[in-house]
Amino acid sequence: MTIGIAVHAPGAARAALAGLEAVEAVGRGAIGGFVSLSIITPGGEVQNLGVQKGGARAMLADPDLTRLAAARLAVLMSSGPDRPEPLSQFTPAAADTGLMTGHRLPNMPGPAGTPPNLVALQALRNGLSAAEAINRALGDAPGLDAGLIALTLDGEIALANSASVAARDDIGQALVVEPGMSVAVMHNSILPHEALADLAVSAIRDTLAPKDAWTGSGTAIGLTVCDGAAERALLTDPDTGAILGFEAAASEWRRPAWEGCPVRRGDPVVAGGRVVGKVIQEAYCILRNGTVTQTRGGQTITWIQGDPS
Repeated sequence: MTIGIAVHAPGAARAALAGLEAVEAVGRGAIGGFVSLSIITPGGEVQNLGVQKGGARAMLADPDLTRLAAARLAVLMSSGPDRPEPLSQFTPAAADTGLMTGHRLPNMPGPAGTPPNLVALQALRNGLSAAEAINRALGDAPGLDAGLIALTLDGEIALANSASVAARDDIGQALVVEPGMSVAVMHNSILPHEALADLAVSAIRDTLAPKDAWTGSGTAIGLTVCDGAAERALLTDPDTGAILGFEAAASEWRRPAWEGCPVRRGDPVVAGGRVVGKVIQEAYCILRNGTVTQTRGGQTITWIQGDPS
């Protein structure tokens, strides 16, 4: 009954929704209904978007997402359909403080009458760290049906469950903090629960920095593997960037018949004797006397410029 995702990175809103979309594609249970998405814009404004049905796909169809693409701070909560309005009660935010999300029912009043997500948000405003703010909201109320994620304006992030939620056998969570990116995910009532949080993080990473991004491409058909000192290298024209061929030390590439990948992902791209990039997408090639005559699958080879390390 709910998943919460928080992202601090360029393109945070789209990335958070990509995480949710991945979970919806694999999981079953309390997903595919409402989404509450809260964002703090680079100009310091809180923007709240939401849908009651349709999950990530419905939210991604919202035209307002385009104008919020530059935001670096975003949180969402999602579950089944038909939740109480306003949906922003699930993802409260303050422009001078940060944002809250979580899972279960962090919007319901705690022992003192205030919802734990608002208790934590006020604690952030009062100067507590993200972890301290969550502890302030949950630490003295083990029976609360809530887990919280707190995200500050500078990307500090923390998550925790109440004692009663932590005892469930269907919860999952992930927390990643590294230069340029902070991500937290927590969920329950979505199966198979063991790997879904990591899946969401992986989808978020892929959206922020896709590993198949490339700057150059060309066909493998007609290219020849020439002898050389390199174990494997893609040779390109230093002026046009066009693929000239392959270099490989192994003699099997020049046999009458051979199959394989003359260059593999991560192999160097060489132009004018200088390494200028690395291979991203390889092609499974059929070679005759060292020349690619066909491919099995796609024929396109892609690469990216820059340091190949």
